[in-house]
Amino acid sequence: MLLVLSDEHREHLRILTQVDPSVVGEFGRIAVEFLRKGSNPKVYEGAARKLDVSSITIQQAVEGLTYLLTESSKLMISEIDFQDSVLVLGFPEELNKVLVQFYLDNRKEIRRILSELEPSLPHYHNMEWRLDVQLASRSLRHQIKPTVTMKLHMKQNEDLTTKVLQTDPATLLHLIRELEQALAEMKTNHCRRIVRNIK
Repeated sequence: MLLVLSDEHREHLRILTQVDPSVVGEFGRIAVEFLRKGSNPKVYEGAARKLDVSSITIQQAVEGLTYLLTESSKLMISEIDFQDSVLVLGFPEELNKVLVQFYLDNRKEIRRILSELEPSLPHYHNMEWRLDVQLASRSLRHQIKPTVTMKLHMKQNEDLTTKVLQTDPATLLHLIRELEQALAEMKTNHCRRIVRNIK
């Protein structure tokens, strides 16, 4: 699988051709730190002074390299596919080797960092339900009014929370149809491709 970069990302990575390949490893280290802790303008300014370029250029190069490494790590592309992806950029062979080696050395660490950055959302743990039917009231003697009450137990990390939902059967049937349609959609090739790229 070949990673395709936009013209903007290619332009941001262009500075890597103007520096010594040994410095590219330092850019990679800054990119991994960028993933861990976010942007650090002081680091960009220090690198800009050493290379005699603007700090914006350094920041863009780091962001471009971060994008290249994170997308490649998400897809877990092979060494050969990564080589082909950077080969398209037209970099010198020595620079390509440095980038490939940095990717191979750090892809597991990058995936670990990315997994920590994922939001922890509550997910289904258990459900209790009850069907109530009101057959009559003082004002209406022949009334059938069914109500479905659901108690959802959600788990987030190790914390359990409870949500109580109440609806009528017609709305519940509509919800079931929508969820079944969403599940069917998840089985299409297009959705599978998207999910594979997200992981």
